[in-house]
Amino acid sequence: MVFRRIQKWFFNLTPAKVLVLGFASVILIGAILLWLPISLMPGVKLTFIQALFEATSAVCVTGLTVIVPGTTFNLFGRIVMAVLIQIGGMGIVLLTLGFLLVAGSRIGFKTRSLFVQAQNLAGYGGLIQIAKYIFLITFGIEAIGALLLWLILMKYFDPLRALGHAAFLSVSAFNNAGFDVFTGGDSLIPYANDFGLIMVISALVIIGGFGFIAMMDLIRNHFRWSKLLLTTKVASFMTILLLALGTILFKLLTEQTWLEAWFQSVITRTAGFASYPLSGFSSGALLVFIVLMFIGASPNSTGGGIKTTTAFAISLKAFSSSAAHDEDSVFYRRLPEICFTKASTVLYFGLSTVLVGTILVCAFDPQFALGDVLVEVTSAFATVGSSMGITPSLSPASELVIILTMFIGRVGTVTIVNLLVTGQEPKAHYSEESILIG
Repeated sequence: MVFRRIQKWFFNLTPAKVLVLGFASVILIGAILLWLPISLMPGVKLTFIQALFEATSAVCVTGLTVIVPGTTFNLFGRIVMAVLIQIGGMGIVLLTLGFLLVAGSRIGFKTRSLFVQAQNLAGYGGLIQIAKYIFLITFGIEAIGALLLWLILMKYFDPLRALGHAAFLSVSAFNNAGFDVFTGGDSLIPYANDFGLIMVISALVIIGGFGFIAMMDLIRNHFRWSKLLLTTKVASFMTILLLALGTILFKLLTEQTWLEAWFQSVITRTAGFASYPLSGFSSGALLVFIVLMFIGASPNSTGGGIKTTTAFAISLKAFSSSAAHDEDSVFYRRLPEICFTKASTVLYFGLSTVLVGTILVCAFDPQFALGDVLVEVTSAFATVGSSMGITPSLSPASELVIILTMFIGRVGTVTIVNLLVTGQEPKAHYSEESILIG
């Protein structure tokens, strides 16, 4: 009887509620596991808020941390972190779908609808095949990445320890999490000049942030530009543009080498590793850093931010509206008006989340500079994980603000708003009247 009631309650939930509850449940379970002594090094203790922060950062594939994972968590704790990162990067619904497929269970309409919303798909066609391809791509690339990193890291560690670091780094990089378990707490700064290590991690981050559907489209059409979906073309164009532009600007505005500038451009868009301290950035470089973080990765990927396609749609509409023809076309295709409406909605709520979060953290911790707080909050929202170094010094109230910001950034602002905004469709439809804009 109790099971039937729970089942009935579950099937009455909207997809948005299921996604939010799913992420929240995994975060809570992860926080409890990380809080227990079984996950900690001898003599190390965590408050529950700290454990909750780490679990949220892992599931939301952010990378912000209030402790040093490498000196805080033992092998079990590191495995828990890696599992949380994997769940967060692939998505709870996708992993559930995978377990059902392995068990041979029937995939019902409720699960299919959740998968469509979680992966931001346009329809229900070929969902099982899409899920299988995503699993194959994810675990295949992570395995190759771990092998390559293992060969590289054996220069610095014994084979067994190098294997552990390689496996964790591969999962963290592909899922754009930015966590590492090195004991120094300096991320990849000690290895900034290791070309092989930097390029392997860069490749994992870029592939993970490119989008599963776009990757499948490239593979299916053998990288032939004319055959690709418009989403794949836009994601490819924006990825190349932002990587190149970021590299050039970071090289001009900082004292980084070309390799460091390249890596900074890669990880800024949701990975969160560090090869150069942000404290050495000029104000101009930090502004570029914040903008790239806010844009983030491409849709249907392991990365965060408002997404490359959103930034592209907003820019296209701005320029086309200023032109005489107002075509809204690109790559010989015309975008429907609904794309611009969705892009404007995502942009508005993204900016609102960062603004409110920054105001709250400044109110709770007025000793920090506005620029430092803005970097921290934007990093949390875009699930990047880069920090000005103020995260461990945040007050409990500010930690809760960052936790909530990470959660909103991973689940999606529109999903959260759908939960808060309720009401039936109005029976009356009013006449239109324009207002002056600009």
